[in-house]
Amino acid sequence: MSEAEKKNVNKAKAQPRFKKRYEEQIRKALQEKFGFKNEMQIPKLDKIVINMGVTEATTDRKAVDAAVSDLALIVGQKPVITKAKKSNASFKVREGMDLGCKVTLRGARMYEFLDRLVTIALPRVRDFRGVNGKSFDGRGNYAMGLKEHIIFPEIEYDKVDKIRGMDIIICTTAANDDEARELLKGFDMPFKK
Repeated sequence: MSEAEKKNVNKAKAQPRFKKRYEEQIRKALQEKFGFKNEMQIPKLDKIVINMGVTEATTDRKAVDAAVSDLALIVGQKPVITKAKKSNASFKVREGMDLGCKVTLRGARMYEFLDRLVTIALPRVRDFRGVNGKSFDGRGNYAMGLKEHIIFPEIEYDKVDKIRGMDIIICTTAANDDEARELLKGFDMPFKK
């Protein structure tokens, strides 16, 4: 077996669970339900953007560094520090000040994060009844917020200095919200009934 064939075999074995499920089950179900004639019309995940704002960054410069390290642990990728675009005296914010961090996930990391979010993290939320099914933007993208980042198993509760929230935006190639909702239901996203 040549080196290229060995790499292809290893890639097939290391494919994320949710990507495999999408290719084997979800694509066919979406094509049957919506009657897509072209394979390129079938919706798929494009990217997942995670944003963590740090409100105490105006008084404590090290708070952003702690948020960056926590987010890097959760997603397995180095976040980008977000800076203030304008100065605002009422919030004590100057232009260029570090205010938070964000990360954009694509490919295998995106599927791995969605898998951990749906199967591990969301069930750990206190009094969880499901995510809001109306948080679509009209173009097939879904946004949700988490109040505590400690629901992810990668974060050690004892070492956290402050509990922070995060915004998670799941971008899809769906043309409308109904197609995106069915795509996310295929990944077992727990929408409220």
